Amino acid sequence: MDLMVNPLQPIDRTLSIPGDKSISHRSVMLGAIATGITSIDNFLPGQDCWSTVRCVRQLGVEVTELGPDRLQVHGRGLDGLQEPDNYMDVGNSGTTMRLLAGVLAGQDFLSVLTGDDSIRKRPMARIAEPLRQMGARVWGRGNGRFAPLIIRGGHLQAINYLTPVASAQIKSAVLLAGLYGQGVTSVTEPALSRDHTEKMLAAFGAKINTDGLTTSIQPGPLTAQQIMVPGDISSAAFFLVAGAIVPGACLTVARVGLNPTRTGILDVLREMGAEVIITNQTQSSGEPMGDITIKGHGLRGANIGGSLIPRLIDEIPVLAVAAAAAEGATVIRDASELRVKESNRLQAIATELRRFGAHIGETEDGLAIKGGGNYKGAVCESYNDHRIAMACALMGLVASGPTIVHGAECIDISFPGFAETLASLYE
Repeated sequence: MDLMVNPLQPIDRTLSIPGDKSISHRSVMLGAIATGITSIDNFLPGQDCWSTVRCVRQLGVEVTELGPDRLQVHGRGLDGLQEPDNYMDVGNSGTTMRLLAGVLAGQDFLSVLTGDDSIRKRPMARIAEPLRQMGARVWGRGNGRFAPLIIRGGHLQAINYLTPVASAQIKSAVLLAGLYGQGVTSVTEPALSRDHTEKMLAAFGAKINTDGLTTSIQPGPLTAQQIMVPGDISSAAFFLVAGAIVPGACLTVARVGLNPTRTGILDVLREMGAEVIITNQTQSSGEPMGDITIKGHGLRGANIGGSLIPRLIDEIPVLAVAAAAAEGATVIRDASELRVKESNRLQAIATELRRFGAHIGETEDGLAIKGGGNYKGAVCESYNDHRIAMACALMGLVASGPTIVHGAECIDISFPGFAETLASLYE
């Protein structure tokens, strides 16, 4: 599917965006191993999250669809999952693969996880190694480095694990396995990554504690919950950047998740000169949310790196668009993790923004961008990566002439309805 985008005039709009992808995944997984029925509202009906639903159903869990974004998960308890009679296909979802591996490590049966071509190229040793240390047997291609993964779980021991990188997926896999371990399992990170798993485990009644960069969990049962999933800030980021780069624009995105481990995008946009206002703050299952209004006043370049990167790793492609529209230079560093996402995102965004005439270069672990140019519409490739496709579409808002994004159907992985929401800005 091709997506066409034209330059955007000044606007004043309030938008709603789909539920948070990370929280939608976790609500289904924890609901599956809890006791009772977990109700989920504002579930993200994207391809990745349906992969998680499909996989837990293969494990014997009943998931009832009450509407396009409302589910009930009939939990089977920690020890109630059933051995699947076939392999489980996670599609393009690295979150499903890595977090579900932690749950499966605690099950006394054999399971196989695989996915699409992209997933089978992404590194899995980072979760296989700690799960092996806990006592699970994990096999995969390349000595366990790549999917498909074969997991024979059960009889786990607690460990104290130091992650090589700040990664919520590694941390989450070990913590979920820790629900089945003998003793207290702890995970220490080099920097703070997003903490949705910790917050949701606490809401489900887990014995979990965080002290600085170390999180510890004890084995024990979970109890079903009612969950309202906030809007996904990683999806909201594309429209927040639109508000920041289109002269005279004012955009409000309603009921967005404001977890501090995810709000690095707001810090950077403020540093670049955008006016960011947060109103109507509330909470659900420990997750803060609120309305975000952004007004662009002419952006300037910034230095982005260090401990900020785990708080905005998914937003770097669209921040590159903001940097191209800003005055002055922007340097993004410490982001080598982006080379092993759905695409090599550093290479992909640099290649595609050059099509518009942007001055952008890759470094070993980031990007160097000289902003302030006069950009022309371009024909772009998505690389089958939803965030690259949406970033190219955003660049089209401030380029003269039409922009076309090939392969835009991949956007449905995380943001079903993106094209319609974007089109509403022209009404």
